[in-house]
Amino acid sequence: MTEDPWANLKRFTDARIGLGRSGSAMPTREVLNFALSHAMARDAVTTPIDWTPIEKGLSNLGLSTLRIASAASDRSEYLRRPDLGRRLSDVSREALVRASEVEGSAKPDLVILVGDGLSSLGVAANTLAYMSAFMPYVVKAGWKLSPVLLADDARVALGDEAGEILGGKAVLVLIGERPGLSSPDSLGVYLTFSPRIGIKDADRNCISNIRQRGLSYDEGTFKTAWLLREAFRRGLTGVNLKDDSQFLIEGQPGPELIG
Repeated sequence: MTEDPWANLKRFTDARIGLGRSGSAMPTREVLNFALSHAMARDAVTTPIDWTPIEKGLSNLGLSTLRIASAASDRSEYLRRPDLGRRLSDVSREALVRASEVEGSAKPDLVILVGDGLSSLGVAANTLAYMSAFMPYVVKAGWKLSPVLLADDARVALGDEAGEILGGKAVLVLIGERPGLSSPDSLGVYLTFSPRIGIKDADRNCISNIRQRGLSYDEGTFKTAWLLREAFRRGLTGVNLKDDSQFLIEGQPGPELIG
């Protein structure tokens, strides 16, 4: 087997570099690793999520939860019909309407929805650590939260309908990201101001690759809190709201904000 000169760089990245070769082919070890990664990615998409540990963990953080589901009847339909993953099931819609009526005029500042998305592994592995790091920002800012929604067969836009029904000023969607061959366990966070059915992706902000070997929970929640603060201050999210939080992280003055 011939070692690749880049092999020593593999400790810095999960990317497939420095694979080496055996004759004119890849080494058996790398072929098997590729097959394993592909299997893990498939499992991340198809394995049902167990919400019970997440419910217990969120309860320990002082957060109530409510289980909901999209209009997709099962996982197979969810994968074939992305549009159904963006709308609530009839039962879930009615449950949210009742929850909104109970709250009356006391509408939440922020609706948080946790969806299995395309990686139940990413949600199971990262949600509690993310929320533990995020809650101090919520407490400090005094933001009123709805019950945390735990959504089966969810796409990002499911938060638009849920947030609109609950009357939230903004919705924060934590969702399992489409798995890659080196990252089957990533969590994505999507922030949308004034959620409503039909909003465009250009009106959201996304923080991606939150996981132990990706963007750290501390940095991910710092960015989330910064974007939320600016969203509430300026009344918008999306392409017109740039993430300038790195200037604060690096201790540098940020550019003058417009608006």
